[in-house]
Amino acid sequence: MAAFVQMTVQGSALSASSPIERERMDFDVLIVGAGPAGLATACRLAQLAQDAGRELNIAVLEKGAEVGAHIVSGALLESSALDALFPDWRERGAPVELQVQSEDVLYLTAQRKLRIPDFLVPSDLHNAQRSYLISLGNLCRWLAQQAEALGVNVLTGFAGSKLLFTATNQVEGVQTGDLGLHRDGTPGANFTPGYALHAAYTVLAEGCRGQLGKEVIAHYGLDAACGPQHYALGIKEIWEVAPAQARPGHVLHTLGWPLSEHGASGGGFLYHQGGNKVAVGLFTDLNYANPWLSPYEEFQRYKQHPVLATILRGGKRLSYGARASVKGGLQALPKLYFPGGILVGDAAGFLNTLKLKGVHTAMHSGLLAAEALFAALQHESPPRELVAYQEAFAASALRTELHKTRNVGPALHKLGTLCGAAF
Repeated sequence: MAAFVQMTVQGSALSASSPIERERMDFDVLIVGAGPAGLATACRLAQLAQDAGRELNIAVLEKGAEVGAHIVSGALLESSALDALFPDWRERGAPVELQVQSEDVLYLTAQRKLRIPDFLVPSDLHNAQRSYLISLGNLCRWLAQQAEALGVNVLTGFAGSKLLFTATNQVEGVQTGDLGLHRDGTPGANFTPGYALHAAYTVLAEGCRGQLGKEVIAHYGLDAACGPQHYALGIKEIWEVAPAQARPGHVLHTLGWPLSEHGASGGGFLYHQGGNKVAVGLFTDLNYANPWLSPYEEFQRYKQHPVLATILRGGKRLSYGARASVKGGLQALPKLYFPGGILVGDAAGFLNTLKLKGVHTAMHSGLLAAEALFAALQHESPPRELVAYQEAFAASALRTELHKTRNVGPALHKLGTLCGAAF
């Protein structure tokens, strides 16, 4: 599978005229990112190959030391995509056990709360008996195990640093990052060149604002015919709380304070998981006008609200992290394919803004991608562009779901969080 080739490093402090040896690996499909979208793509593609009695060389590239290393767990999951991918996921031991039992949506002021009646909460935001409280990191680790059992190569500890192009301007894979460089980019004593990973098709599943995704969208102008993407910054912590404060299966979403004091939009959440653990977080839309607003400081204030403080008091913070989130919806989706590859998951922007969920939509995009990839690889000369993936999405239940909530984003921006959510 591997071979040594001579490649020239460009765009860095290394001499552009000094070739270096890079190990080359060739695959049928290279998937960059071992999140739910990338792993769903890999698993479904391997299933299709297995069913057809065909051997495909599939690789998933993950920058973390292990799958799930960069995911702060604590998420809501609709199981529709998991049902489609592994109908027997319960028998396989998927880490999806705790179903949502109860939920509240609150509007907060500085010291008070107003519970929004269930009949005023959009139906898509209801989770009781419909969604599961999961550790997304554990789910991704489980999906990686299923992928490896199907023969997929899961390569951890390697980040894709640049796209590789053919002479005809087609993506033909990625190069992983060079190691052992000095600060000025020149090679040090422990210099180790990155790998050159070549593939017939490259699937970018890096998540929101991934480096390679941004590059490919700009390079091919994939966003020329869509609306501007919108983003939010989410900060999340996992806490172990006192047993008396634990309510396994309860979901809390909040609107209003503290962001409302700044005229900013966004919202908070607290999910009661098993083992006396809760996931608490605040999403701040990145459209705030006050340049002094700090999402981190607003999150610290948020945890001091009586509703949250009562639950967290006496507890212990176990982990924390932050991530950007796409929220532009259907109007902001770029073209999903480019010469030599496709975009899946949050790399494209499949988050359902109203449901506040992106795991099942990311996985559904991966399932659609796998079907298109497998069909293309049946040709003696696979097509340069996977138009079939875009066409499959246009006719899918995923598009129907996103179309249903297409006005939520614009309404939130125009009318504010409370009125916009009701719209």
